[in-house]
Amino acid sequence: MDKRRENLVLAAATLVLGVAAGLGAVLLSVFLDVIEQLFLHFQESAAHPFATGLAPWQQVLALLGGGVAAAVIWYLLRRFARPTVGIASAIKGTEMPLLTTLVHDFTQILYVGAGGSVGRELAPRELAAAVAQRLQRVLARHGLRFSEPDRQLLVAAAAGAGFAGVYIAPLTGTMFAVEILLHKVSRRTVVVSFTMSVIAMLVGSLLKGFKPYYLVGQAPFAPKIVLAVLVLAPVCGALGGWFRRAFKWAGARATKDRNILWQLPLVALATGVVAVKFPQIMGNGRALAQTAMHGDAARLIPLLLVGAALKAVVTVATLRAGASGGTLTPSIAIGASLGAVLALLLGPVVGPVWQLAIIGAAALLAASQQAPFMAMFMLIEVSHLDYSAILPLGLAVSLAMVGARLTMGPTPEASSLSRQR
Repeated sequence: MDKRRENLVLAAATLVLGVAAGLGAVLLSVFLDVIEQLFLHFQESAAHPFATGLAPWQQVLALLGGGVAAAVIWYLLRRFARPTVGIASAIKGTEMPLLTTLVHDFTQILYVGAGGSVGRELAPRELAAAVAQRLQRVLARHGLRFSEPDRQLLVAAAAGAGFAGVYIAPLTGTMFAVEILLHKVSRRTVVVSFTMSVIAMLVGSLLKGFKPYYLVGQAPFAPKIVLAVLVLAPVCGALGGWFRRAFKWAGARATKDRNILWQLPLVALATGVVAVKFPQIMGNGRALAQTAMHGDAARLIPLLLVGAALKAVVTVATLRAGASGGTLTPSIAIGASLGAVLALLLGPVVGPVWQLAIIGAAALLAASQQAPFMAMFMLIEVSHLDYSAILPLGLAVSLAMVGARLTMGPTPEASSLSRQR
């Protein structure tokens, strides 16, 4: 194609994929609501992030049932269907089988909706990326082929748009595409990614509205909170680097054979038993994070510390047992708990508890994902923060990246850049 025609086709594909990513996000959100109602008998919201009023046996049975169902589906999928393909491989050109990806993604939502401890944000990203590949193949059959950079851009932008459609967070979706997936910031990558994420957000908002994902206070961030950031951010960064290594270890050694039929139900059962005492560890981490952001008494410190440790353990165990899912929201939950603990220890002298919880969440998320801009904008967007948050959050994610070096060493990207120099 000539350059003008290529740009027009790219623009049209951006619009189509933005709508598709938003619709996929809506479909998965509706399915999540159905599963939560079926297994846990509640409707999740920021005000009610976890199920209450269930008998202990109901809670355990829900998680065990979700674990068994997910284990059977994933086993059959991996045994008889075409192998699932991750987004990173899809960007490199490996085909994502659409039907396999659909079943795989809905199984993720099934497990999370039943209370499984893993993030739900991977599913809409994978679904949107698979649709982007399918659209490219359809266009190619009609003689409309994209250049290799544009092909990669559309897949990455679609993945980011899937995230934006679920969390109503277009800047975060854009940063996810250009900072994590593409590692390339240019006018073309930003315009395509941001446009697609905005469209997906608009479609997703038709179901979810523009309500914040986390409920926080309204007070502006005071400059004095920077003193607490100097302590909190490096610690969260170091822990975030460790969690990144743990998540990668679990993913690399995840059970793929028939052992998933007993390992995943066993982890689900253990999660359910722990959740009898700590129900906040269930699901993707929203409940624990929201508890931390609403902390108002020192008596919550043991709950938050134990909750953060348990959330880390059950999430790593879940991934190791063969489940698939995201790690963004579990990271937010752990970081928010640590930030709230520091605030409760120091008292009101440094600022409200919810503000340090937000800062801790951003810092640990930045380190665990190695994406400071994405982490900062995600907490701003999902919590509807004002611009006073940029100073402490910006400093926090920067210090967290430094702290992460203590437990991770140089990132592959940094090592590559060093060799180029």
